[in-house]
Amino acid sequence: MITPQNLFRHELIGLNVEIIESSHEGIIGIKGKVIDETRNTIRVELNDGNESIIAKNVAIFHFQTPKGEIVEIDGKILVSRPEDRIKKKFRKI
Repeated sequence: MITPQNLFRHELIGLNVEIIESSHEGIIGIKGKVIDETRNTIRVELNDGNESIIAKNVAIFHFQTPKGEIVEIDGKILVSRPEDRIKKKFRKI
């Protein structure tokens, strides 16, 4: 079950996301659904049907859990392959 405390360990594909802060001002405010994830990027399907590829290490994301809770995560925490992230040891976040 996805909770705000363990979201970064779960699969992000299918979750709604919004970029709220970034060193690249052109991507701030992008919203949509995560459709793919690699080690360094997240591919987001925008509400108009287009796709955007966002670098994880330059953005702060707001993910929406299936229960509707909003969780803010720094993309630097997410930089790793999705299958390796679940095995990673994290200090309290």
